[in-house]
Amino acid sequence: MGKDMRTWIGQLEAAGELLEINSSVDPLTEMGALLWQSREKALLFNNLEGFPGWRSLGQAPANYSHAALAFETEMENLISTVAGKMKNRYIPESVETGPVKDVILKGEDVDLSKFPIHIGGTKDAGAFITAGLCITKDPDTGIRNMSFHRLQVKGRNKTGILLVPRHTSINLQKYEAKNEPMPIAIFIGHHPLYYMAAATTGPYEMDELELAGGLLGEPVKTVKCETIDIEVPFDAEIVLEGHVLPGYREDEGPFSEFQDYYISGTGQNPVIEIQAITMRKDAIFKNLQNGSEMEGCIFHKVPMGAAIYDRIRSVGGFADIKNVLVLPGIFGVAVQMTPRFYGEAKNVLMAALSGEYLHPKVAIAVDDDVNIFNYWEILWSINTRVNPDEDIIILPGSRIHSMDPTAKELFPPGTPSWQRVGGKMIIDATKPPVSDPEAREIFERILPMGHGKVHIENFL
Repeated sequence: MGKDMRTWIGQLEAAGELLEINSSVDPLTEMGALLWQSREKALLFNNLEGFPGWRSLGQAPANYSHAALAFETEMENLISTVAGKMKNRYIPESVETGPVKDVILKGEDVDLSKFPIHIGGTKDAGAFITAGLCITKDPDTGIRNMSFHRLQVKGRNKTGILLVPRHTSINLQKYEAKNEPMPIAIFIGHHPLYYMAAATTGPYEMDELELAGGLLGEPVKTVKCETIDIEVPFDAEIVLEGHVLPGYREDEGPFSEFQDYYISGTGQNPVIEIQAITMRKDAIFKNLQNGSEMEGCIFHKVPMGAAIYDRIRSVGGFADIKNVLVLPGIFGVAVQMTPRFYGEAKNVLMAALSGEYLHPKVAIAVDDDVNIFNYWEILWSINTRVNPDEDIIILPGSRIHSMDPTAKELFPPGTPSWQRVGGKMIIDATKPPVSDPEAREIFERILPMGHGKVHIENFL
């Protein structure tokens, strides 16, 4: 059976991970704070002030545990499971119609103000569509791309769009070279594995809808848009059809971004004009609250961790990698491993910082006796196993993620050359390798008498 946002809500409800809010909630003044506070449960809003008949889902997934639920696995096995599924691809299956075609709006009926689009942060420039997955195509080859972009609502049928210099930006450059508007379809509301696919960084030729099928274990069913030559999932909640205007920029932002800051990306950015909307007759709007360790971070951290995990396992031909955790802010990564040789952990960490993802600038290696899901254990390992003179290395002058405010910005947002340059750091917090058992034994952790045999619940 196909998976959509409705089946996902059912999964959360069955697992006891969904809270339904029936009290009246204002998306413009109250929803952001409620989503921000709910780090453990997903929220389904059933009564939205000013938007009768609408419901909205947020914080789904709210954490790694929810992500594991979406992949039908355990949290400890999440990254290895996703790494395996990311190798799979299914070509989308075209169908005539689907639930997303229940309602079709065009012309003057297109009005974004009728949707319960929330305001996330106190200094945001306005309401932003935060859970829209944007589909564009290369104008020459037809290669399809699906990715995350924040969309500032600027009027009845107009939004801004922030483009980090990646695949959608390349497509826009090609259209602008022809002085043609770029067709774009934005679907809002689906199963989280679609969002994980959209957040995956791969080669330009990678079709994220094919990857979504691989993650889901079955081909994505798509329908043609009404006004543009783009296909969208037939069972999405809402689809916006429009064009990115060539060579035109407007002020966009500020916006409360994933790092917990406002500075990144604000400036002269492209604009989308929406000419059609299709949706389910009882569509549920998807609002995504941004900020560190919020839902948007989970969507990015899981595929990023899986990609890093899969790649670093082959460093030196084989590295004994146990797990990978992308750290808060998404600019750091912790690698749990068993080092076999001196220097192996440093090689692994350099590979973790130089792959397909620009985000990581800090990479930390910990040993297999450290639970990377407990941040205090990572800090403990740094404090007790690191000799700063030997185990910390700074790599200056690297290309850094464009939205990292700590790095020097060379060119501004809205341009193809938007970039930042800064340093990267590796921290080897592992024990001596297994090839030196005597040195390794010195760092064996203490254990209490009765460890593994005596359990507190048996004494209560």
